[in-house]
Amino acid sequence: MIGYAPWLVGFPLIGAAILLLGGRALDKWGHWIGVLASSASAVLGIWLLFRMIGAEPVERVADHHLSTWLSAGGLDVDLGLRLDPLSMTFVMLVTFVGTLIHFYSVEYMAHDAHRRRFFAYLNLFIAAMLVLVLADSYLVLFVGWEGVGLASYLLIGFWDHKRPNAVAAKKAFVMNRVGDMGLIVAMALLFAHTGALDFGTLFGSGAAGEGIAAAAGVSALDQGTATAVGLALLLAACGKSAQFPLQAWLGDAMAGPTPVSALIHAATMVTAGVYLLVRSGPILDAAPTAQLVVVIVGAVTLIFGAIVGCAKDDIKKALAASTMSQIGYMMLAAGLGPVGYAFAIFHLLTHGFFKAGLFLGAGSVMHGMKDEVDMRGFGALSRVMPLTAWSMIFGWLAILGIPPFSGFWSKDKIIEAAFVGEGWQPWVFGGAALIGAGVTAFYMTRLMTMTFWGRPRWTEPEYHPHESPALMVWPQVILAVGSIALGGVLAFGDIFSTWLEPSVGHAEHHEPVLAVPVLMGATIAVVVLGALVGYLMYRRDVPAEAPRGSFLTRAARRDLYQDAVNEGLVMKPGQGVTAVLVTADEGVVARGWGALAAGVAGFGAWLRRAQTGYVRAYAASMAAGVLIIGVVVVLVATVGQTAGA
Repeated sequence: MIGYAPWLVGFPLIGAAILLLGGRALDKWGHWIGVLASSASAVLGIWLLFRMIGAEPVERVADHHLSTWLSAGGLDVDLGLRLDPLSMTFVMLVTFVGTLIHFYSVEYMAHDAHRRRFFAYLNLFIAAMLVLVLADSYLVLFVGWEGVGLASYLLIGFWDHKRPNAVAAKKAFVMNRVGDMGLIVAMALLFAHTGALDFGTLFGSGAAGEGIAAAAGVSALDQGTATAVGLALLLAACGKSAQFPLQAWLGDAMAGPTPVSALIHAATMVTAGVYLLVRSGPILDAAPTAQLVVVIVGAVTLIFGAIVGCAKDDIKKALAASTMSQIGYMMLAAGLGPVGYAFAIFHLLTHGFFKAGLFLGAGSVMHGMKDEVDMRGFGALSRVMPLTAWSMIFGWLAILGIPPFSGFWSKDKIIEAAFVGEGWQPWVFGGAALIGAGVTAFYMTRLMTMTFWGRPRWTEPEYHPHESPALMVWPQVILAVGSIALGGVLAFGDIFSTWLEPSVGHAEHHEPVLAVPVLMGATIAVVVLGALVGYLMYRRDVPAEAPRGSFLTRAARRDLYQDAVNEGLVMKPGQGVTAVLVTADEGVVARGWGALAAGVAGFGAWLRRAQTGYVRAYAASMAAGVLIIGVVVVLVATVGQTAGA
C-alpha cells in the first residue's frame, strides 16, 4: 500500500509541470489536465483509505523511505512519507474537496485568458499541501509548508494587474514568512536536543496509540525546551492558519479568484497550522505552558474573527472572518491536549466541506451578479438562484451547529471539551467558545438574510442574476451533502476518534464542569438567539450605504485595527531602523571608504612628483637615501654601546 503513496503528490506535481511548461498550445484544453491530475490523486487516496481501514490498527502507521536527501558527517537527512490515519484524513480532504474546486473552476475561469496557468497553480497548491501532510519529518514538512506559501502567493495575486491583488499577495507572503521563522526555530531546537527531526524518532511509531504515549525523542526534552519548541510551533501555526496576531492577511487574500478562497480556507493552507500542532501533540503534552498559550490564542481568535465577521459587507470577507473564527475553535481544541486533538481534526474535516460549499456559493452569487461582492446590493436571490441558495443554506445550518447537520457533531464536541478542567480555565475558555457560537449564528444569518432573503436590492437590466452552470452547481450540491451528513456519520459510535487513535493517542473521557445535556441546550439556545437577532435586523430594509455604527462596528470594519497595530509595532519601527542603517551605510561606511580611497589616491599623487625623469635627481635621491641609512646605522650602534656600558 505504502509504495503507491508518492503518486498522491506525483499526479498534481506532474500536472503542474505539464501546464507550466506546455505553453500556449494547452490554453484551450490544458485545464482538463489539472482536473485529471487532482482527480487521480483523489481516486488513489480513496483506494489507500479503504486499504488502511481494512488493516489492523497496529498496521495503520507506515513510513516509506524514498531516498537520502543529504549526508554530511554524522547527519543523514532522508526523504520519506508517513501514512497514518491523521495524514490520510488530510489526504481525503485535500484531494476530494480540491478536485471539486477544480471542476468548479473550469466554468468559473472559462473566460480568463490565463486559465491554464491558474490550473497549474491549483495543482501546485494541492501537491504542496500533500507533501506537508504526508511528510515523515519536520524537514520534509517544511518543504510542503513553503510550497503552500508560494502557491498561495501565486494564486492570491493571480490577477496581479490589479494593485489590491498584488499587495494582498505580498502581505500574505510576508506575514507567513514571519510565522515560518517559528518552524525554523522549532526544528533547530529539536535537532540540537534530540539529534533528529523525523517523526519516528521523535514520536515513536504511534501504532495503536502506544508510540504517542512514550515518544522516545521527545522524552529527552526538558520542560523549558519543550515549551520553547511548542511556542515556536504555535508561531508557525498562527502565520499559516491566520490566528492572532498574524491573522491580518486573511481578509485581503479574498482579492484572488473565488475558487482560490475556497481552496485556501477549506482544504489547504489555513488547515496546515492545526495539522502541525496536532501532529506535534507529544511536544505540547510535555509543555503545559505552551498548551495554555495555544488555548488562549484559539479563544482570542475565535472571538476576534466572529466580531469582524459581524461588520463585513463583502460576502467573501465575511466568510474569511468566519474561517478565522472556526480555525480558532480548532486551535483551542488542539491546545486542550489529547482530549481535544481528535475533535480539532473532526471539526477541521466538517468545516472543510461546509466552508468550501459556502465559498463556492459566494462565487456563484458573484457569477450571477457581475462579480459584485457587496451584500447590501443583493437580497431575494433565492428566487433566481435556488440551487445555490439551498446549498449555502445547508452550509449555514452546518456552521451554526444545528442538529443534525455536520457542525453540530464537531463544534459542540469542542465546546464540551473546553468546559473540561479545573479552576477558572473551563469557565473562561468554555464561555468564549459558547459566546463565539452565538456570534457566529448572528453574522452568518446576517450574510444569508442580506443575500438570499428579504426584498431585492438590485434592478434589471443593470443586474440579471441567474443560476450558475451545472459544472459550478454540482460541486456545491456534493459539498452540501457533506454539510448535511458527514458529521453524523463520523460521530456515530465515536468512529472518527477511534480512527485517529494510532496518530493522536487514546484520550480518556472527562466530564465537563456542566452536564453535557445542559451544555447542548445552552449552545442551541445561544445559536438560535443569535440567528433570530440576525434575521430580524436584516430581513427588511438594508440601506445601500453602511450606517456609521458604533465604535465597535467601525473597528470591526477595519479588522479591529490590526493593520494599524502591525504598522505601529512592526512596520514603522522597522522602517525607522532601516532608515538609520541606510544613513549609517551611506554617511559613515560609504563615505569612510571613499575618504580612504581619496587619501590613497592623494598619497600616490604626491609620490608621483618624485618621478621627474632626470638622472641627476634620481642620483641625488639615492645619495640622500644612503646618507640617511648611514646616519641610522651610526645612531643604532651608539645606542647599543651606551646600553652595554
